[in-house]
Amino acid sequence: MKDIERFLSNEEQELIAQKIDEIEALTDAELRVHVESRCKVDPVKRAAKVFHELKMDGTKERNGVLFYIAVKDHKLAVWGDEGIDNELGQSFWEEEIEILVSNFKEAKYFQGLILAIDKVADKLKVLYPFTGHKNELCNQISLGE
Repeated sequence: MKDIERFLSNEEQELIAQKIDEIEALTDAELRVHVESRCKVDPVKRAAKVFHELKMDGTKERNGVLFYIAVKDHKLAVWGDEGIDNELGQSFWEEEIEILVSNFKEAKYFQGLILAIDKVADKLKVLYPFTGHKNELCNQISLGE
């Protein structure tokens, strides 16, 4: 998919997956990044659907977080499952979106994602410290159409 390669290089995609691996070694929560070209609906609704399709709503503590990006349509959303959403609230997710938007406007896609992922990770480590659970989901960036 050429759109994703312009958005994130293969090396950057791999670094993000490694970052998620490192974070998930310190928390029982699950993180994913999903990138696709187009989003013909509200990005929050699309993120919720992708969250379900990736089976992120099946985690034990309902503490998954999805970063959703539609590259060509310049849409994004951050979706937290009910366990973490109840803990953090809407203002936290709005701050995450602001980090992404401000970096993306400057074509700093990789940097923006890393900053936002790190901010979520800081909260996840406190709310869901690692207890030895196994990784429930793939950490590679998932791609849509």
